[in-house]
Amino acid sequence: SIHIEEGLASKFWIKFRRESVFSMYTPFIISLASGTLKIDSFRHYLSQDSHFLKSFAHAFELAEECADDDEAKLATSELRKGVLEELKMQNSFVEEWGTDPGKERTVNSATVKYTDFLLATASGKVEGVKGPGKLATPFERTKVAAYTLAAMTPCMRLYSFLGKELQALLDPEDDRHPYKKWIDSYSSESFQASALQTEDLLDKLSVSLTSEELDIIEKLYHQAMKLEIDFFLAQPLAQPTVAPLTKGHNPAEDRLVIFSDFDLTCTVVDSSAILAEIAIVTAPKSDVVQSEAQIARMSSADLKNTWDLLSGQYTEEYEQCIESIMPSKRVEFNYEALCKALEQLLDFERRVNSRVIESEVLKGLNLEDVKRAGERLILQDGCTSFFQKIVNNKNLNTNVHVLSYCWCGDLIRSAFSSGGLDVNVHANELIFDESISTGEIVKKVESPLDKAQAFNDILKNYSNDRKNLTVYIGDSVGDLLCLLKADIGIVVGSSASLRKVGSQFGVSFVPLFPGLVRKQKECGGESSPKWKGLSGILYTVSGWAEIHAFILGW
Repeated sequence: SIHIEEGLASKFWIKFRRESVFSMYTPFIISLASGTLKIDSFRHYLSQDSHFLKSFAHAFELAEECADDDEAKLATSELRKGVLEELKMQNSFVEEWGTDPGKERTVNSATVKYTDFLLATASGKVEGVKGPGKLATPFERTKVAAYTLAAMTPCMRLYSFLGKELQALLDPEDDRHPYKKWIDSYSSESFQASALQTEDLLDKLSVSLTSEELDIIEKLYHQAMKLEIDFFLAQPLAQPTVAPLTKGHNPAEDRLVIFSDFDLTCTVVDSSAILAEIAIVTAPKSDVVQSEAQIARMSSADLKNTWDLLSGQYTEEYEQCIESIMPSKRVEFNYEALCKALEQLLDFERRVNSRVIESEVLKGLNLEDVKRAGERLILQDGCTSFFQKIVNNKNLNTNVHVLSYCWCGDLIRSAFSSGGLDVNVHANELIFDESISTGEIVKKVESPLDKAQAFNDILKNYSNDRKNLTVYIGDSVGDLLCLLKADIGIVVGSSASLRKVGSQFGVSFVPLFPGLVRKQKECGGESSPKWKGLSGILYTVSGWAEIHAFILGW
């Protein structure tokens, strides 16, 4: 297959995907998508957008003057015409929604910040960059044109992305969505084509730039993405919204409790593999004579073989076990029936843990090595920053609990403490004698029912002086009961066994953004959303950025 070099614009769009998620999860976009956005809020947005588009057209004009070759000039001119078309489209919206966006309302500070940034960039006023004076070389002028496109491209791509995402949620049978025309225009093929043209032009203009100049392009692109989020957040809403979840949180009356699994929810690699690796790496080679004082340990080669055998056995038996608990046909959601079925996993998980203890693969580990591995553990993108933001926000007074099958709670504690976090960890514990593990495990959390029990016990320990709102974040069958018990259950990753078991027991897996739009629609923009456990609905996400955007916002 031919490898097509990925363009600069696509590379940045992927790199700053997090910012596009935050734009999509703003109260304004969710309300717009659900059709519950109050008409006044939409009119206000149109007036801000109209002001912004005029600056956008002007920036294209300045870029056109700077572009060196005829092809780039022509492309820029075409794009400017596209923006003028967009302004015309705005006028058609105005006829439909009855307001002249150019005339009324003062321009808000987020809009001014964005237009100032855009026009400063187009005039060559970029930090550390000399503006294109009258005698500037063609090369310098091209560079300023590239910088200008870097500040504009994210806007085009973001609107095209939002248009497509919102279009996918429209009911094709129902023409009553009040903002259908807006969604249709931004999801249209012609707007998509304009976004691609803008990206192509950015790629072309950047070809001869140095790596320092490309860094500036990246900074400008990122800055524009952040200014877009601010622009959406600045739109005034006179209605309750489903996101961010913590918006109406009152610490005197409400208690937010976040529960999370650890392995493959927070981490990229399962902790059992990490512990096995520490054992194998620190074990003596087979030809080394061990002194009397040391705990007798298997050689690294024997350890590796034993570990491979244990994990192979686990995978095979786990799949058989899952098959054996499945009902023959899909049943209606019933939490009690699911508990009963998952009880059968307990024997299997206990057997596995006993085997690990008997095999002595975890014997002789140094506590310092375990802690060091925890500190170096790679957590999923956005996981640490989410927990830092939620724990450090004193107004929220959030309680965070990590519930895990991990054999060694110290590993989890070290992983979080390296991000400056002190969270409550409920896991199994390796037994250490003078900092060296004996190979024994204190078993506390071995099955889905153990997790559910820990979840219930934690909540029971809180006093009744506040109203609890519980969120559980997990990725596997072990988390299923807690995910369902929590007021909001969020599924990370794409575990096939979780979906298979869940679906067969009547659980619905709904992507979070469409789920929130539907919830917003149900509230009609009038009442605050109510979240309640045991609904049988779980929300799926592509990663921690969505969780952060939903729970905390930008």
